[in-house]
Amino acid sequence: MVFPKTRPDPIIMKLESPEFKSIFTEELKLIANLFNKYDYEIRVAGGAVRDLLMNLEPKDLDFATTATPTEMKKIFEAENIRMINVNGEKHGTITARINDKENFEVTTLRIDVVTDGRHAEVEFTTDWMLDALRRDLTINSMFLDLDGNVYDYFYGYDDLKKRRVVFVGNAVTRIQEDYLRILRYFRFYGRIANEKSNHEEQTLQSIRENAAGLEKISGERIWTELKKILEGNFAGELMETIVDCGLSEYIGLPKKPNLLELKRVWGQSSHMKLHAITLLASLLNDVDDAVNLNARLKLSAFERDLAIFIVENREPKLHPSPLLPYQQLIVKAKSKPPVIKQCVLEILKYNNSPYLEDMEKWEIPKFPVNGSMLKENGVESGRFMGVVMQELRNIWADNEFKLSTDALLSHIPEVLKTLAERKKKA
Repeated sequence: MVFPKTRPDPIIMKLESPEFKSIFTEELKLIANLFNKYDYEIRVAGGAVRDLLMNLEPKDLDFATTATPTEMKKIFEAENIRMINVNGEKHGTITARINDKENFEVTTLRIDVVTDGRHAEVEFTTDWMLDALRRDLTINSMFLDLDGNVYDYFYGYDDLKKRRVVFVGNAVTRIQEDYLRILRYFRFYGRIANEKSNHEEQTLQSIRENAAGLEKISGERIWTELKKILEGNFAGELMETIVDCGLSEYIGLPKKPNLLELKRVWGQSSHMKLHAITLLASLLNDVDDAVNLNARLKLSAFERDLAIFIVENREPKLHPSPLLPYQQLIVKAKSKPPVIKQCVLEILKYNNSPYLEDMEKWEIPKFPVNGSMLKENGVESGRFMGVVMQELRNIWADNEFKLSTDALLSHIPEVLKTLAERKKKA
């Protein structure tokens, strides 16, 4: 094992900040006293340490300990503390529920014995530096004991001050342990860096050489990371770098993504709080690309529909009443109109439309015809009634939502005739 440069003394400072003090709930104090009582070390690990060093209150606290899962179970059983999520035990994690109020995930220090690029077989250790060595980025490899001492073995704090995002030790080794770390690199770059394109060439080269490894990673895991990249700082620039590193075909994008469109959309609309899919869809060339993206990333139904909707409707609709074509699209849609309105709002953001606020305020008009009225006018119940209703809705939208109930019902004979003719041709 080749060690990266390490600090002679890993303790670099003692935290006494308000953010640090804020983590000490009664439940955490109880956990701290418990591990102290049984003579095991426990420290805050990873992202929470990074956040506290940036004077941010951490959203989640992860803990590491010298106690094995078996030893932790003995402690919690002896103290009548409930344990939940027992599936984590094989990875070294025990989750304790304290005072029926707060969950604490505590993981035994580990080293990776065998890795396949997705998961690792681990061995437990009591060496904090070895556990830090298996973590992805230097900024995520620090520990914090509950007295406030910060342990930094691999100069993560120095990197954090410089807003530098680098892997612990050898980048290729870290990436090949879990190829998802490629996307984690870009996600944390968006969180930490203060310049849009200040990557180290050696890091990007390691990513390029291992891009194909992402093929092994499930779509759900890829989308979780990708979504955070797209919602973070420098999203447009990071997606450009991701494409440049050759990741596209392994993360659901076409082999030749539409980089010009990405640059156009990001250049004009980055201030618009775009949905992650809205920005991602700018890289798609056609509907087939959107279908393939969904197949790879296992998107939600809304995300899938939004990607397709954007590709189909992103060309600006030129009309004397700029919002009318979109309002008609919403009312004519077979999906729920409020959902389509959300899609339209994303299109307007995508195109940096000055009419976004007007569309947000626009209330979808109530369609003045219902099933009972159709039945009274001789239309059979069931699926066919739905088809007739849709045709009337289209007529109403084409007439700018101005037709009354009676005017719409007067169109029924014409609609029935049109549908009969269509059926004959089919």
